[in-house]
Amino acid sequence: MALEIADIQEKVEAQFGTAVRNFHMDFDVITFEADADKNTALLLFLKNEESLQFHFLTDLCGIHYPDNDDDHQFAVVYHMHNWVTNTRIKIKAYLNATPEIKTASNIFLCANWMERETYDFYGIHFSGHPQLKRILNMDEMLSFPMRKEFPMEDSGRTDKDDRYFGRTTTNA
Repeated sequence: MALEIADIQEKVEAQFGTAVRNFHMDFDVITFEADADKNTALLLFLKNEESLQFHFLTDLCGIHYPDNDDDHQFAVVYHMHNWVTNTRIKIKAYLNATPEIKTASNIFLCANWMERETYDFYGIHFSGHPQLKRILNMDEMLSFPMRKEFPMEDSGRTDKDDRYFGRTTTNA
C-alpha cells in the first residue's frame, strides 16, 4: 500500500509540529519545508520510523535565491525514496546569507559527496562533516560558481560576440 501525503504529513507534524510546513504534491513527489536546525532529526525520523521507511537519500543539493530576504538566501534540498512503497519526498530547508546546516553524512554515507559538491559550488557549510573541502573545483578558488553573484564569463574575453548568443538589445 502506497504512502499517502496525508499519512506522511500527519506523522511528521506530530513529531515536529510547526518546524515543518507547506505540504503539497509536486509531480508525484511529496514536498514540504522544514526548519534548518531540525534537518538531521527529521532525516533520522523519516529513515527509522517503521511506517515511513525512507531509507534512500536520492539527492542532496543547494539553491541560491539572491533576491530573497536574508533568512531565505539559500536552501538545501533533500530527495528521499521509500523503495517498499515507491514513494518519494522532497524536503527544503532555507538558510540565511551565511549558510550553514548540520551534516547528514552520519545518517546517509552517500551524503558525504553530495555535501562536498554543494559546498564546492554554493559555499553552504555542513557542520560536522568529516572532510568538507572542494571536490571538483580547485582548492585555491575563492568564489562559489553556482551562486548568482558569480560572473557568467570573463569580461575580458574577445573571442565571443554577444550578438550570437542573443544578448544584444539593439534594433538592427
